[in-house]
Amino acid sequence: MPHNIFILNGPSLNLLGVREPEIYGSDTLADLAARCKEAGVKHGLTIDFRQSNHEGELVDWIHEARDAAQAIVINAAAYTHTSVAIHDALIAYEGYKVELHISNPHRRESFRHLSYVASAVDSIVLGVGPGAYEMVVDTLAQVLPDQV
Repeated sequence: MPHNIFILNGPSLNLLGVREPEIYGSDTLADLAARCKEAGVKHGLTIDFRQSNHEGELVDWIHEARDAAQAIVINAAAYTHTSVAIHDALIAYEGYKVELHISNPHRRESFRHLSYVASAVDSIVLGVGPGAYEMVVDTLAQVLPDQV
C-alpha cells in the first residue's frame, strides 16, 4: 500500500506566482502541486496537496491526517509565527512531520524568526525556494519506510 502524504499550505500561498515573486518565485501553487504529485508517482507515494487561508481548516486537516496519512508537510505561512493551535494539532499527530518554507524566515523581519511549528515537527526545510516541495517528497520516499 502506498504511503499517503498530506502537503498542507497556509494563508496567502494561493497567491504564489503573483505575491512577492522576488521572495517566493514565479511558480504557482498549482505548479508546485503538480510537481509534487509527479514526484509522488515516481516513488509510489500518494500526495494530497491542500491550501487554506483559515487556521481551523488547517487544524482539521492535521487531525484528519491522524488516520489518513503517514506524513505531513506543512507550510503554515504566517500561522507559523502565531498558531499554538497548529502546534498542538501537530503534536497530536504521530506520523512524520516536516515544516517547509520557500524563503528563510530568519533572513526576514524579526517577527518571522519564531516558529510555533518547529518544536512539533521532525524536520525543517527553509530557504531552498519552491523546489523544496519536490525535494521533501523525494526525501520522504527514503525516510518513510523506516518511520512507518
